Amino acid sequence: MAGSFKIITLGCRVNQYESAYLSEELAHAGLRRAIKGERADIAVINTCIVTQRASHQSRQAIRKAIRENPEGLVAAVGCYAQVFPDELTRIQGIGLIADNRAKGKLPGLLVNAAESMQQAVILTEFEPEMDFEFLRIKRFPGRTRANLKIQDGCQSFCAYCIVPFARGPYRSLPASKVLSMVESLAGEGYREIVLTGIHLGKYGADLGGGMNLNAVLRSLGKEGFPVRIRLSSLHPDEIDEELIDMAASEEWLCRHFHISLQSGDDGTLKKMNRNYKTGTFAKLIETIYDRIPLAAMGVDIISGFPGEAKAAHENTCSLIKDLPVSYLHVFPFSARPGTEAAGLAGQMAPEEIKRRAAELRNLGQIKRDAFYHGCLNKDFLVLAEKWDSGEKNIFRGMSDNYLPVVFPSDKDVTGRLVSVNMERVENGKVKGGMKGQKRLIS
Repeated sequence: MAGSFKIITLGCRVNQYESAYLSEELAHAGLRRAIKGERADIAVINTCIVTQRASHQSRQAIRKAIRENPEGLVAAVGCYAQVFPDELTRIQGIGLIADNRAKGKLPGLLVNAAESMQQAVILTEFEPEMDFEFLRIKRFPGRTRANLKIQDGCQSFCAYCIVPFARGPYRSLPASKVLSMVESLAGEGYREIVLTGIHLGKYGADLGGGMNLNAVLRSLGKEGFPVRIRLSSLHPDEIDEELIDMAASEEWLCRHFHISLQSGDDGTLKKMNRNYKTGTFAKLIETIYDRIPLAAMGVDIISGFPGEAKAAHENTCSLIKDLPVSYLHVFPFSARPGTEAAGLAGQMAPEEIKRRAAELRNLGQIKRDAFYHGCLNKDFLVLAEKWDSGEKNIFRGMSDNYLPVVFPSDKDVTGRLVSVNMERVENGKVKGGMKGQKRLIS
């Protein structure tokens, strides 16, 4: 069919990858992406429900799309449809409701729904043993780095988390297809690929034969693709010495660990159903720092978990203060219906949750500034992303160890890896001088 489409994506990198697949397939079907401000024949909201705020933002995006595209098809897809479909059916104007299991079929479902203008609801339960749905993708328009979804599903059932209900059991993309996708994306000119998943550290759990994240990384390293690999979030007990050694010795693997800690108090971790202790985390951070002093080590923290005593919060702050952590991602606790934590005693007042989150974010900023300053007067390979807005002949980019860098350039170096010397920190960015364009060494 002819016509236009727009896709609004909320949430994680997995959603971003799936939206990019959908965009590519709709373009292949003859539709064009609507320009900003244009009404679309098909508007897709790829939803997120990981927090109450994410759910609210998803509903807002749906209602806005209905207002802006009164004669077109509005589709609500993904995690919201998987877990809370009844809430979506109460919103007048949605033409298609489709869950995560329908992502691969969405291009056809959207075209059919747009032509028939009959509301369709596509809902399917997860199965205990199901295959990874491989959504092949070629490009990410407007992006200099590519996401590659290699894992889906989570079976951890942390007390606060709705994700296992939204994403189902562990599924992994076979290693041969991981390699073929990395080769394809590198051939398209991408010089950085982010390996992502719902629970990336469980990659290979369903494949057998000793396959795991380290094994697929070893295979990628042997191929020598002209691309660097960045890993998305991992649990503290999923980062071992082999992975640290790879990041320390291999130029193609970014010196960047994003670690899902959630609390710096052992009692709170136990209530959360997190199967490690703070001592494990502390040892991990110290080991990474000893082996890779300039590695970025980001940490996820939840503030205000039910029953979190003041002392528990202070334990978290103290743990982070004492370790060479690079930055924090702080999430105020959000009770999700159907999770264990939603029914726990000791639910905290929103004001106290916000206060604790603010304290942690302030600590995170102190850590970030210290990390940035520790990288000054050193050279890093930076992936040039785009011209910095409002600045003439200034580019912005990202180093392998997650430094947001701005640097002067008299030519367009978008998508290239360039060597930059870090000179000073200003306005939350590192400013540097370009030394020359470089290729990754395999």
